[in-house]
Amino acid sequence: MTLTVRRRAFASVAAAALVAGGAAGFGLTQPATPAYAQALPKSPITAPEHPPGSFADVVDKVKPGVVAVKVKLDDSADDDEDGSGAPNMQQVPPQLREFFKRFGQGGPGGGTPQRRGERGAVGSGFIISGDGYVVTNNHVVDHAKTVQVTLDDNRTLDAKVIGKDAKTDIALLKITEAGSYPYVQFGKGAPRVGDWVVAIGNPFGLGGTVTAGIVSARGRDIGAGPYDDFLQIDAPINKGNSGGPTFNVNGEVVGVNTAIASPSGGSVGLAFAIPAETVQTVVDQLRTDGKVVRGYLGVQVQPVTKDIADGLGLDKAKGALVDHAESGTPAAKAGLKSGDVIESVNGAPVNDARDLSRRIAGLKPGTEVKLAYLRNGKSDTATVELGVLPSDGKVASRGGDSFQGGQPRLGLSLAPAGDVGLGDEGVAVMDVDPDGPAAAKGIAQGDVILDVAGTSVSKPSDVQAQIRAAESNGRKAVLMRVKSAKGQTRFVAVALSKKEG
Repeated sequence: MTLTVRRRAFASVAAAALVAGGAAGFGLTQPATPAYAQALPKSPITAPEHPPGSFADVVDKVKPGVVAVKVKLDDSADDDEDGSGAPNMQQVPPQLREFFKRFGQGGPGGGTPQRRGERGAVGSGFIISGDGYVVTNNHVVDHAKTVQVTLDDNRTLDAKVIGKDAKTDIALLKITEAGSYPYVQFGKGAPRVGDWVVAIGNPFGLGGTVTAGIVSARGRDIGAGPYDDFLQIDAPINKGNSGGPTFNVNGEVVGVNTAIASPSGGSVGLAFAIPAETVQTVVDQLRTDGKVVRGYLGVQVQPVTKDIADGLGLDKAKGALVDHAESGTPAAKAGLKSGDVIESVNGAPVNDARDLSRRIAGLKPGTEVKLAYLRNGKSDTATVELGVLPSDGKVASRGGDSFQGGQPRLGLSLAPAGDVGLGDEGVAVMDVDPDGPAAAKGIAQGDVILDVAGTSVSKPSDVQAQIRAAESNGRKAVLMRVKSAKGQTRFVAVALSKKEG
């Protein structure tokens, strides 16, 4: 009955509109506007700087610089574990592998390299210099035995791999045949969310395919690597677009298409591109040295959450909180300590821990940087000469397992760590009230509290004293550095309970 009524109501509105239009056509009085209609704003909406229209001029300008990349793989390339067609899935980080499985992808590409037949792959790329240097994705050419590029004029030429960087998924090729080639240029600034973009590539082996859309978001972290900072675009991207360029309306490269999220393996308007700024930094090093060497600070950091900001007495939840500085590293030599909050690098604000990692990794070893940081509520600066990022940095682990004394305010039962065989420092968590504030933050039996509010603790009374001090300073939360049973340390901001303990 309800459905019938609604249909009739809709039909009646349509009929009324037709009658009104007909009456107006004969010069009769038009019925009053229905009460539910809303007038549009009287002031006109300002037209966008680049309104929707034809992208033909942009395409004509840049399309000759875009190439299809065809690869024959060597015997070291692993078969894709789920048989979905993307090579080298074993090289994909586990978290990214799960991302692509969840969205129906076979590998890390926006098409992921893509067509697997005779131990080969197909992707996209673009020429960045007249002598034939070509940018593509690392996962397109990883384990390549031979590489060929097909130009817009249908010429197929041999190319060699100059260098690759797995952490950003960028590779640099060089066309081996001497000549003067059409090329494209990188953009001079980052695009804004809402800007029009044009993607050109080789989806499903259909070279020279053009699609368009807008920048949907910036700074996306999809778990692909330690320096994720993807542009999200809604221009249709499919398998085979990996390594292809995304252009702005001026014909400048603003990103390299790398990944798509898709339940079916086809485009659903969720594509991810590596920003041009990142690509340029990597390509410059690959072209000069054939490899990428990154700056190294030597700190373990984590984001400043709202709770942590409350625990530190900060106005905003921004910056990178130093868990600890590794011994002998540039950070340790410069005096950075656990509990410091790094706020800027060379005057540029640091939003969070990942932002700090990307900024430092984007600088070369030996570069001198000025770090602004907060310590115990006071601002300071440190000048640090960056070292070389270790190729396989591993953090030493320390074990610990089970856990007297009490801290009802936090919902914890505590004991000196040394008394229960959990090391020489800190206070061990013996028991946790499942309804207490500490449990809500993930503190578990077997954890060791190393310091509270920036002060080292060795017995339960130390914890109590620091909590009282935090309360007297008007803090809503107390910041603690906690070591898990697996030896990993982290900062935890625990809200202070109202009830007496």
